[in-house]
Amino acid sequence: MVRQRPTASLFVPAGGSLDDLREAASGCTACPLYADATQTVFGEGAAGARVLLVGEQPGDKEDLAGAPFVGPAGRLLDEALAAAGVDRSEAYVTNAVKHFKWTRKGNGKVRLHQKPNAAEVTACRPWLEAELEAVAPEIVVCLGATAAASLLGNEVRVTRDRGRWLSSDLAPRALATIHPSAVLRSVDEAARVEAFDGLVADLSLIPPALAG
Repeated sequence: MVRQRPTASLFVPAGGSLDDLREAASGCTACPLYADATQTVFGEGAAGARVLLVGEQPGDKEDLAGAPFVGPAGRLLDEALAAAGVDRSEAYVTNAVKHFKWTRKGNGKVRLHQKPNAAEVTACRPWLEAELEAVAPEIVVCLGATAAASLLGNEVRVTRDRGRWLSSDLAPRALATIHPSAVLRSVDEAARVEAFDGLVADLSLIPPALAG
């Protein structure tokens, strides 16, 4: 007999508003990540937002602030959205995993990001599903491979499928692109500019779709 791993479904209030969900998520212990995180980092934005953006997980700055995309990757995302003509204040921004997974660098105080595994992403998925239900966006944007796999399936490849609309029952339109942190990890300035321009080009699909 295969033992099913616990998921956040035990903590998600049925039909809850975003405020209800945020409050409930603050006490989630569905996976071990909560033990080493400062706090749950839930999504941010309004119900009824037409665009919902999903990243991988909160980083160090987000873990401390309790808000998504407020660190270096968040600032770069803001730049890319502005360049693409998308107002972040009118979007809902969240992550596939709500707790920061990290390891300490040597004996120092620096906390290094670790990619969440499949079990951790699966455990957290009920929160993401509840956010989608509460927000009911017209467009879902998956930022990076973890978000794309969580919402669109493992068959989606960001490098292959980015820059075009994908079919999904999550929203009328779905889009996969790179995570802003991929731009920050570029090996040199030329690569950084190329990666940023590619992210902007993908996000630039959003305004015409909303207008249409």
